[in-house]
Amino acid sequence: MMRVPVGRSVLELVVGDITEQEVDAIVNAANSALAGGGGVDGAIHRAAGPGILQETRARYPQGCPTGSAVVTSAGSLKARYLFHAVGPIWRGGTKGEPDQLRSAYQRCLDLAAEHECRSLAFPAISAGIYGYPRDLAAEHSLTTVWNHLTQRAHPEVVRFVLFDEGMYGAFARVLEDKS
Repeated sequence: MMRVPVGRSVLELVVGDITEQEVDAIVNAANSALAGGGGVDGAIHRAAGPGILQETRARYPQGCPTGSAVVTSAGSLKARYLFHAVGPIWRGGTKGEPDQLRSAYQRCLDLAAEHECRSLAFPAISAGIYGYPRDLAAEHSLTTVWNHLTQRAHPEVVRFVLFDEGMYGAFARVLEDKS
């Protein structure tokens, strides 16, 4: 685990299972249809239970655009909320992917403020099956969160829950450069 103070907040990196995090909100790396899927999205839907899919269908029948996020309850997870963030599919970096990825992270940080969340757990949005290069995903996501935390003391804890040592290494290198 890596813990770095940022303003009055703490930014953490861990390797682990995001579905086991005890935080106010867990971020789901969702698809734009909010239909569940593979990777983090599938794991979160399985752990949270079928009510989450029913809730997203009822509340967001049009889905969620890339670069944004929406909120639902957290079902059976140890959190109060799920933020379903839609990151971009990597297409070489010239189709607006960096801005879309930063926007998805920022929208989650805004939702955390709106819902008075003191702690938030992120996966590496778009860096799995969506093919976003690990180093770039780490740079874009951590820079967005770092900038947010230096300007606002909220949330108190932002944790990146990374699925393997390789992803952790990419994020740790970027975070070391910032701290």
